[in-house]
Amino acid sequence: MRNRLALAFAMAAYVLMLAIPLVAHHGNAEFNTEKTVTVRGTVTEWFWANPHCFLKFDEKMANGQVRHWVVETSNPPDMINNGWSKYSLKPGDEVTVTMHQVKEPSKPIGRVVSVVLPNGKTLGTGGGGNALGTKSEAYPK
Repeated sequence: MRNRLALAFAMAAYVLMLAIPLVAHHGNAEFNTEKTVTVRGTVTEWFWANPHCFLKFDEKMANGQVRHWVVETSNPPDMINNGWSKYSLKPGDEVTVTMHQVKEPSKPIGRVVSVVLPNGKTLGTGGGGNALGTKSEAYPK
């Protein structure tokens, strides 16, 4: 009887250990990965930390209003493997960001595919873009 109870407890613990990582991370469900959006703007913050790095930038729209974007990338080790560093971007940098935007286009949120730096260098995230056959378009103003 004790052996069965111990076995049942061990099996339950094992199943829970396997299940926790599945709910701990998200996928691409909220992003429109069928197309890319390209936006020019000014960096306000480059947040370099686990579990994801974040780029915040402001887009000055044709009507004069400013749209505040928040876009995520992968974790720092992945970004280093793609040529990025915590010094790649700084506030005030004028950049062109290509991203997969969230499915709700009124929300200025996305996942970075690539960034063109002020010096013209392009940093990618290995996250898709035209290389995967997705449609690219400038963000509609």
